[in-house]
Amino acid sequence: MLPFREQVGATARPIERPRVDLRDKQELNRGFGDTLARAFELAATTAIFGGFGFLLDRWLGIIPVFTLILGAFAVIGQFVRMWYGYDAEMRRHEAELPSRRRDRVPS
Repeated sequence: MLPFREQVGATARPIERPRVDLRDKQELNRGFGDTLARAFELAATTAIFGGFGFLLDRWLGIIPVFTLILGAFAVIGQFVRMWYGYDAEMRRHEAELPSRRRDRVPS
């Protein structure tokens, strides 16, 4: 069997890929990076606070009260931090929309 290029003829053009704006691709990649960083931060912060609580519980010789308290404190703190960060990012993004700009000329 002949290779595909020989079957369709020597004048076959390669398939052209659609052009993608580099800024859009960079923004998408930055979004993936930010999301991965937030996930790691959430897991690491909870683990660190829970670890300190575990050490404190072992030192005091009590049931895992501080492990649960500090772990919950870390999760709640991260949730509040992400909530306000998301809200600020969306306000900034909405302010950049053409319909929200104050400097636009009325039509």
